[in-house]
Amino acid sequence: METIIFYILAAIIILFAVASVTSRKILRAVIYLLFVLIGIAGLYFLVDYNFLAAIQLTVYGGGIIVLFIFAVLLIHHVELELEKTALKKKLIAGALSAAGLAVTLWAISTYPFPETTATYTSIEVADIGRKLLSYEDGGFILPFEVISVLLVAVMIGAIVVAKGKKLSEDRSPKTEDGSEKLIENN
Repeated sequence: METIIFYILAAIIILFAVASVTSRKILRAVIYLLFVLIGIAGLYFLVDYNFLAAIQLTVYGGGIIVLFIFAVLLIHHVELELEKTALKKKLIAGALSAAGLAVTLWAISTYPFPETTATYTSIEVADIGRKLLSYEDGGFILPFEVISVLLVAVMIGAIVVAKGKKLSEDRSPKTEDGSEKLIENN
């Protein structure tokens, strides 16, 4: 049963990832990305990494997608269509994706994956909290700071993408009769 669920989740992730990068409607692309992130969280639940799955859902599925959607809705470009990508750019992106896939498959196939003899031990929530707030070796306070910078960058990127093309800066104010008024720079 786990194998079937894995393949279903993998198919959902691949399907919505392709839909996300090929959609020309920005709001639809964001929603497709949400389904990809939920599918990845499903994979984490499948391998019993519940904490990581919860973080995936809250930080990425919740936080970043909500930032994208709010940025799109605040700019009022819900039906914004992204411009068509040139064939040359598509070919370059396809070649880079194929190269990345080849490197990943090579790394997976050549890694020995040794069996472990470690036993499963239960971890208390207090131990997780201490580790998350620790700044010493193995602590996670620095990654949390990096995530906060990432969220700010995502918000700025979402606003730039949602805003679309820049309005022309050479607009001149109109006079009462409708002709353009000349502006002199002093």
